[in-house]
Amino acid sequence: MSERWDRERVLALAPDAAAAKAAGGVARPAKWSGAGCDGEAVWGECQGSGTSVYRTCADLAGPAFRCSCPSRKIPCKHALGLLLLWSDGAVRDGARPGWAAEWIEQRRDRADRAQERRAASTAKARDPKTVERRERRVDDGLAELDQWLRDQVAHGLAQAEKASYRLWDDAARRLVDAQAGALSGPVRALASIPRQPGWPDRLLEEYAMLRLLVQAYRRRDALSPALRDTVRARVGFTVPQDEVLNEGERVRDVWSVTGSRDTAQDQLTTRHVWLRGHRTGRPALVLSFAPPGGILDASLIVGTEVDAELAFYPGAQPLRALVAERHGTPEPSVPDGTSIEGFLHEHAGALARDPWLDRWPATLTGIRLARGGDGDLHAVDAAGDALPLHMTSPWRLLAISGGGPVTLTGEWITGVLRPLTAWQDDEGAVIL
Repeated sequence: MSERWDRERVLALAPDAAAAKAAGGVARPAKWSGAGCDGEAVWGECQGSGTSVYRTCADLAGPAFRCSCPSRKIPCKHALGLLLLWSDGAVRDGARPGWAAEWIEQRRDRADRAQERRAASTAKARDPKTVERRERRVDDGLAELDQWLRDQVAHGLAQAEKASYRLWDDAARRLVDAQAGALSGPVRALASIPRQPGWPDRLLEEYAMLRLLVQAYRRRDALSPALRDTVRARVGFTVPQDEVLNEGERVRDVWSVTGSRDTAQDQLTTRHVWLRGHRTGRPALVLSFAPPGGILDASLIVGTEVDAELAFYPGAQPLRALVAERHGTPEPSVPDGTSIEGFLHEHAGALARDPWLDRWPATLTGIRLARGGDGDLHAVDAAGDALPLHMTSPWRLLAISGGGPVTLTGEWITGVLRPLTAWQDDEGAVIL
């Protein structure tokens, strides 16, 4: 990687605003000794408080970071500060010290071993006997889920109002045991439906969607290949990345990185990064995963665009994708959006192709904020159409917009829009 990143790209790696601010305090040459870089890494030793010296290294290919400081943030302020110095040209080329070379080599070895394990796992998963055993277990697990759903309706929805979390958790764990683990999340989510007026309708709707999936899986041989792929993915059958890269639909476009959200569940953190193509107007979702304290992919920076070829996972509504090939470097950009009517039309079409969609990306232009009749905050476009917003704290978005129009991106989930990023003429891209 011969080109040095700009400061915006470095600061986009910060886990929070506090880390980005603290990085400025250590991004001074006087605090560093032995700093150097090559085409793949940056390293150095930072003088801490007292006699403490922290060894810091960044593998640019990941990117990945290592620092001997006690901070739990990844990357920490020392890694960010070192990268800021490198971005400014204050770190010269040199030979890696032993401690940096050892960490990078160990990291590459671990990556190679992980690739070998994935290849071995894929080979085992394709064994005809293994495939037959799993499909038999999934069939049995979905038959049990079908009976469970019918029992819940037969016993009456009022009983669910007083049920403990164990009712849902036991059903979800049985699905994991049956190797239909993708269904365990939706089943557990039933327990979190707010017990407010109209909640029985929502619960019954979720029951119906689960049973629709069970019936679709039973009739999978009669489905179109694309819909069959969707159903299998919703049940828990994964497609290896190598297969997606080799056989998946390829789309090259200039992709705007419109938003990112991290979620934690079952000791695993998932990063959802949303993209939108300038030419195709097509949405894409790139996922990365990491255990607690692990490093998530930070190569797609919100507020930039990248010329790239994506490989899409198969399905009736292809959305999840892998970055197959990049062309050029990221550049700041404002994504091309739609009106609220255009967004709802997009979502309706996607839902017709995949009725189990649980989230859909929105990129809206000319949005102003207003209070609805219920007092909640809404996004309103030039035509007067509105969408309800769901935010823990709206003050940042209110301050950025200042009553004026913004380009707003977010995730449409269960009838509300969860904002991710806003673009304002003076401020540029602001992560919400």
